[in-house]
Amino acid sequence: MIHLVKRPQPSRFWTAVTPLLAVLLTMIVGGIMFAALGKPPLEAIRTIFWDPIFGEFAFYYRGQLLIKAGPLILIAIGLSIGFRAGIWNIGAEGQYIMGAIAGAGVGLAFYPLDSFIIFPLMILAGALGGWAWGMIPAILKTKFGTNEILVSLMLVYVAEAWLASVASGLLKNPEGRGFPGSRNLQQYESAANTEIIAGTGMHWGVIAAFIAVIFAYVLLTRHIRGFHIRLTGEAPRAARFAGVKPARVILFCLGLSGALAGMAGLFEVAGPAGQITIDFNSGYGFTAIIVAFLAGCIRWASCWPGC
Repeated sequence: MIHLVKRPQPSRFWTAVTPLLAVLLTMIVGGIMFAALGKPPLEAIRTIFWDPIFGEFAFYYRGQLLIKAGPLILIAIGLSIGFRAGIWNIGAEGQYIMGAIAGAGVGLAFYPLDSFIIFPLMILAGALGGWAWGMIPAILKTKFGTNEILVSLMLVYVAEAWLASVASGLLKNPEGRGFPGSRNLQQYESAANTEIIAGTGMHWGVIAAFIAVIFAYVLLTRHIRGFHIRLTGEAPRAARFAGVKPARVILFCLGLSGALAGMAGLFEVAGPAGQITIDFNSGYGFTAIIVAFLAGCIRWASCWPGC
């Protein structure tokens, strides 16, 4: 009889090798699927994995990889912290939208003032907008025992309605000839999230994502709050006996994930997207759920021998 036994500590070897194996298995399974569809598998794999980094137009795609990865990492970090505590925030897309609306609203309120303080205020407003939207399911869960999955998901549709409303009303460009959408923030220097190094895709949202990764590592491995989060997710009853307040963990995790998603929305609307439009939301909040789960699966695999 074969038994899987969890290691006391994650294997360093498997921690390093598992991501490479995951990519390799993705190539193999993806190739099989493309072959079953009658498409050339090697060409499909090359287009997905090779061309963006080493292909003819890699000079453009490499920058786009960072542009797309920034908001995904930022949102996924917030979601993964909640997932570790058994708190399921499925509404990051709504928090992303509300953060973009709040941040863009602050920037447009100062238009056309030229000041270095405007962009930091926009970042703060974006974080607060996402935090406030994330606190709705958090408060409802702690006060009334509602399901955070359903509440956070339903709030996405409310946020989309707000987006359509402000794009056609409150934040509408007065010089836009009647078309819905705000002013282009990229054309407003004090509010623009421009590339730090031209042509690389490196902007302040990517920097914030890297900082969030370090923050999450320190929080979960070196801070008492991180211990409470992990204990709540792994052994809820033991956490209560240890004096952990579940309500505080819920408020912290949903608030943090909302703030990070809101910041991602602000960096996107002030940078690559450029303006608030009816279809501004691009699915980053839902895609980041998959990113967070994949990261969790890789971590899980590194804890088991023979995986």
